[in-house]
Amino acid sequence: MFSGLHAAIEGTRAALASIRAHAMRSALTTLGIVIGVAAVITVVAVMEGLSSSIDAQLDDLGSDMVTLRATTSQEQAMLGFSNKLSYDDFLVLKAKVKDVEDMSASMQAFSFGSTVSYGRETIQTQVIGTDSGYQKVIKVFPQQGRFIRSTDDDRRRRVVFIGESARKKLKLPDNPIGEFISLSGEWFRIIGVAEERGSLFGFDQDNYIIAPFSTMASLAGARVTENIDILFRPAAGADLDNVQTQIRQILRKRHHLSGDDKDDFEFITAKKTKESFAKVTTSVTLVAGGVVGISLLVGGIGVMNIMLVSVTERTREIGINKALGATPNFIMLQFLVEALVLSLFGGIIGLLLGWGLAVFISMLMPSMPGALVPGWAIALSFGFTTAIGVIFGLMPAVKAAKLNPIDALRYE
Repeated sequence: MFSGLHAAIEGTRAALASIRAHAMRSALTTLGIVIGVAAVITVVAVMEGLSSSIDAQLDDLGSDMVTLRATTSQEQAMLGFSNKLSYDDFLVLKAKVKDVEDMSASMQAFSFGSTVSYGRETIQTQVIGTDSGYQKVIKVFPQQGRFIRSTDDDRRRRVVFIGESARKKLKLPDNPIGEFISLSGEWFRIIGVAEERGSLFGFDQDNYIIAPFSTMASLAGARVTENIDILFRPAAGADLDNVQTQIRQILRKRHHLSGDDKDDFEFITAKKTKESFAKVTTSVTLVAGGVVGISLLVGGIGVMNIMLVSVTERTREIGINKALGATPNFIMLQFLVEALVLSLFGGIIGLLLGWGLAVFISMLMPSMPGALVPGWAIALSFGFTTAIGVIFGLMPAVKAAKLNPIDALRYE
């Protein structure tokens, strides 16, 4: 009498023999499964690596840092309105809001279009106007020299604190303290160079120049000082929701917003940034899931076709097994296992191919973190391939089980 274990062993042996005997046919049969699994593993590995890197970068900035930024609704923008946060807003908040450890005002004086020169070298970079509190809020520290002080801001000194990438691109000396650079035609003396942060999502975090807020305001004019970001950290043990409520009440009153009006500002936290990126990751994964679904469907049809061919080719073998006492259940289980082995074979190849592609993509882009394949992605891939093997192998297995042993033995 044939046991289920014996059927599984025989089915596995027959499947491996079939793969070896018809290597090209087996490869083409499982191609859809290979492509599907490779696609999802590649996307998931790259996105997981990026997520891990971004989480680490946000942790470096501090999960308690909050950016307060003006927002303009689509309806307001269409009417030509643009909401802003002013430097006066910052001064009022700094004086009235309790339970805040550090607060700083920041403006992009010339954005990315500013021209910075040193000798014959000219680059375009981000120029930020801010105060001494920016260092504590953002946690940016000098590897050489010092950061901007309150006296620099009070006296409108023309000094700058630069990122390491900006130093390299301008071909400044290894120790550039005391050197002068030109910002849009104005000369500034370098007082410090920041520690390197590296790249994040392809964005160079070290390509920037920081100057005193008052100095930039005097050069850029009121239009810039009326559109700033306010950065702060709540005091240790303080309730962030309570701090945000205080700020919201003060700003709504200053901006003359009634009870039904929406806030013309928003709070951006590390948690909110992570949630936004998680939405992007989910969307990309869903798109990949659609590709995977089509590929697996094609792969499943391929497995079913090859199994139907296999049933036809082995009709006499099936007849002999039945004549020797094999039950229909044994025959069906044997062919189901064979379909399952083919599917899992495609899944394993797809997993290795997907991981290899993810590593290759990471190598092509040095700023991108290494690929990371989570356990759930592997389990999901093998779960899909197992389901494909069972679902699309069922019809050929049932056909084989229903063969009449006499007719099967007569088959040529």
